[in-house]
Amino acid sequence: MKVRAEQLDAQLKRQQEALPVYLVTGDEPLLCGESVDAVRAHLRRLGFSEREVMHVDSGFSWDSLLESANALSLFAERKLIELRLGSQKLNRSASDLLQRYLANPAPDNALLIICDRLDRSSKQSAWFKTIEQVGLAVEVWPVEPEQLPQWLGQRAASQGVELDNDALQLLADRIEGNLLAARQELDKLALLYPGQRIGAEEVIQAVSDSSRFDIFALTDAALLGQAPRCQHILQVLRQEGNEAAVVLWALTRDIRMLHAVSRGLASGQSYDTLCQRERIWGKRKQLVRNACRRFDSGLLEQLLQQAAEVDLAIKGQRPDDPWLLLSQITLALAGCAQPWRTLH
Repeated sequence: MKVRAEQLDAQLKRQQEALPVYLVTGDEPLLCGESVDAVRAHLRRLGFSEREVMHVDSGFSWDSLLESANALSLFAERKLIELRLGSQKLNRSASDLLQRYLANPAPDNALLIICDRLDRSSKQSAWFKTIEQVGLAVEVWPVEPEQLPQWLGQRAASQGVELDNDALQLLADRIEGNLLAARQELDKLALLYPGQRIGAEEVIQAVSDSSRFDIFALTDAALLGQAPRCQHILQVLRQEGNEAAVVLWALTRDIRMLHAVSRGLASGQSYDTLCQRERIWGKRKQLVRNACRRFDSGLLEQLLQQAAEVDLAIKGQRPDDPWLLLSQITLALAGCAQPWRTLH
């Protein structure tokens, strides 16, 4: 069976007996951690009082999983075996071994597999389908920006406080993308204003700016045409001590990618073929397609020339502020400014 993280608690409450295997997969640290904690707590209630943790790396012996499952416990009648895959992929022999184990699982053991987000090929593999058939697979997805205020409101309500719409939007802006920071700030608000309705003013007084951004959030915001968000991300990146050279690298990489795709489309090549060549996957495919409609190759060539000038400013070979120039390139990518022609 496959469920989303928000469905997990209800599903576990319906289970009177332990399943042989549970899988938690995703890249959102808070929601993955809470899902894993929920599975552990559920199994403790069912008598799984011993826990063994195995970290899978390139040198991991999968036979040790069978050895652990077959070993008699000295301390408890029922044991949880926790297998931490991280980003490791299962090869053929590991997949076969895991399927053999799940075909005849030890009755007093439960297996909990924790891994990063699985790609499509992994979710179509035989070992994953076996887990779906005999166990429970929990897929954890990040909270999208437009869903964040609602998520915050539900989370706050579970802690006995209510945030008005302005407070929710402000809090979402302050902690964008960082659910661990969101939990911390909601805990703080619940302590400061227990059982109260909280407005924007209370949030301003209590919440620090915990926005978590990376250079890829910046480039995505630029391609989406979100100029104010671009400026905020750049400000946070600079305040957090990020190097201007790293930001320039990310912007230049995407400008080159857009240039290659635009030229390919102009020559009649298939967009899917271009995406495969440029390694554009998932939601980014539509994002890049829309951005290509806004730019011609000449404009993108201008931006590449300006990126070279920013590089000179970073190296101290021009007197300009590189962060100001990065801001101008970003605004041009967002469609809110024209590229400059020369730097003085």
